[in-house]
Amino acid sequence: MIDGLVISKMRSPLNLSFLFVQLLVLRYSVTISAIRKDIGFQEKLFCKTTVQGRYLLSDDNGYVCDALSLDPQSRCCPGKGEKFSCHGCNHLSQCCNSYEFCVSCCVDPARTRKEQVLKVKKAKPETAGTYQSVFDFCAGRCRHNSEGVVHENAYLSDFHHCFALPSNSSGASDTLVEARLAGINVIIGRQGESCDSVCKSKGQSCVLNKLLVLNQCDIIRKYMNCKGACLASMGADQPAEVVDDAPSHMNPGACLYTRSQSMLSCDGSHRHTKRLCPCA
Repeated sequence: MIDGLVISKMRSPLNLSFLFVQLLVLRYSVTISAIRKDIGFQEKLFCKTTVQGRYLLSDDNGYVCDALSLDPQSRCCPGKGEKFSCHGCNHLSQCCNSYEFCVSCCVDPARTRKEQVLKVKKAKPETAGTYQSVFDFCAGRCRHNSEGVVHENAYLSDFHHCFALPSNSSGASDTLVEARLAGINVIIGRQGESCDSVCKSKGQSCVLNKLLVLNQCDIIRKYMNCKGACLASMGADQPAEVVDDAPSHMNPGACLYTRSQSMLSCDGSHRHTKRLCPCA
């Protein structure tokens, strides 16, 4: 009995030490497990930005900032101020006097539809590719736009950064066009008559901002004969159709859309054309 008691007393410190070690292992394993659960990697955000301006930049989030404010890691503007700003832009012609604000205004989903612009070619040749994103379209469209140029070497006005779809583009779907012309009575005027006069004769008024919708070959052909031709032109009487008895150099029977959207006007007229007018 004495020997057994001695052995039991000798073992008790060992048992206590063993239990202590187990508790330590259990404690640290829980701590390590908890730490590992908290480990995560945040997805880094990077922005595309314009590079044309000397002082200002526009990012693909729709913000405009100066170069010094740009985040050096994300390449994004701070996100302060107005998003999708159209400062210095004409909402009818969709032309701006600043490249960066043109891009900012253009990337607004309420103004530019992704499904449309991704179908637009970067250049006229059939082999030209299409834009990969709305930002790419806006950055390219605001920079290169023949509709704001006259004689190929001068701008029509300070508002020469334009982002509207090309006037002869077929990117707009019939459903979208119908929605934009909801409540509009599209009327073909008489020869030499302005849209103000055309609409007034019907007890209505010309809706200026809807001329932009009608100023597309696909739309003009729905209402006018065009005789196989729809030509780019410049004039306050467009969109219109040249009358059959017009001088040969004016392309009798052809339809015309204006290359200068800032010239769209309700009171414009020409003695050799019949206008296509939006009345309401």
